[in-house]
Amino acid sequence: MKITFMGAGSTIFARNVIGDCMCTPALCESEFALYDIDEQRLKESEIILSAINRNINEGKAKITTYLGEEQRKDALRGASFVVNAIQVGGYEPCTVTDFEIPKKYGLRQTIADTMGIGGIMRALRTIPVMKAFADDMEEVCPDAWFLNYTNPMAMLTGYMLRYTKIKTVGLCHSVQGCSKDLLNALGMEDKVEGRTDVIAGINHMAWLLDVRDKDGNDLYPEIKKRAKEKNANEKHGDMVRYDYIDKLGYYCTESSEHNAEYNGFYIKSRYPEMIEEFNIPLDEYPRRCVNQIAGWEEERDRILADGKITHERSKEYASYIMEAIVTNKPYKIGGNVLNNGLIDNLPKEACVEVPCLVDGSGITPCHMGALPLQLAAMNASNIYPQLLTIEAAATLEKKYIYNAAMMDPLTGTELNIKDIYAMVDEMLEAHKDWLPEYH
Repeated sequence: MKITFMGAGSTIFARNVIGDCMCTPALCESEFALYDIDEQRLKESEIILSAINRNINEGKAKITTYLGEEQRKDALRGASFVVNAIQVGGYEPCTVTDFEIPKKYGLRQTIADTMGIGGIMRALRTIPVMKAFADDMEEVCPDAWFLNYTNPMAMLTGYMLRYTKIKTVGLCHSVQGCSKDLLNALGMEDKVEGRTDVIAGINHMAWLLDVRDKDGNDLYPEIKKRAKEKNANEKHGDMVRYDYIDKLGYYCTESSEHNAEYNGFYIKSRYPEMIEEFNIPLDEYPRRCVNQIAGWEEERDRILADGKITHERSKEYASYIMEAIVTNKPYKIGGNVLNNGLIDNLPKEACVEVPCLVDGSGITPCHMGALPLQLAAMNASNIYPQLLTIEAAATLEKKYIYNAAMMDPLTGTELNIKDIYAMVDEMLEAHKDWLPEYH
């Protein structure tokens, strides 16, 4: 079996996913095809994964590398699974641009990889590359499953599901630990073991609809009480989502630094004191990138010096999905799929995140009914900019980019239409080396 990793220069993530596969008997003897456009990062990943293969897998796996567009089709040829973890344009210059140009217009962001003008531009840069992947896959591995980890998840996965023939599911890290992390943070560690939960919505804003202890008791009343007390009495890193619990009645999957920019409630130039009140880390993603780059260089040097790297299987979904499909051993995930009536009160074209059963027949999403109205409204405020961005990528009509930026909750709250148009034009010009022509 062949498993292809697109963006294998993302060495830490490639190590986790492929290391997980090497810890899985049904997958450990596979060929792992590593693809990237950065020769140095690709070589580093090959060295580290080869060390893991020797140290934990008795060298059973075959590791191959493929560099650049001319070798991409060969990387994909005959694959059963394709894992996608690319970042088009990288930290410099594209991520920096996604923050610095909006800042000139008075628009501040925290992460800018999912929503807002940063998320829109990241999607527009990435979709043409993923379309090229899909075209190659239709030719050389048409039956492969495409496991997408790249953000903006809903826009990229939504495009793949609607405009290509490739079997695609979007995967995120924030579903698995959502209720566990919340309970631990609120001093309810004794309720973690044996808990059950139900999560549905959209990526990075999927809602913890129900959470119960091992005896079936509803934990939300105590969660609401403790979350409100914690927000009132201390500064901490999850104040926005705890405010969601108070104002909307439910917690959501992704962090407060993410959710602070998915609406117009917390980052407001008219009320700058709210940044301090809700402990919102503006410009957080660029800081993370700088720290991650430095941290990776140190870790790489340490690993390459002694070669003693090992790995234990993580909670990352990818290897469990592959194992379930290959062995017909059922497994449940939170997957990003096309709505088509799974959530009754969200648009059918939306990419939603819902429980899915994985087995030998593939990935089957669950019908979730209707969300509470306030949660559907929050999701819808993000879905329509996502759909407009996908429409822009599919038609190459610039008007949809303007519309997506206008409808984005934070952008539309902070800027007037004239400045939104000017900002979009400036960002399209700055990113022109990564973008197709828009009419």
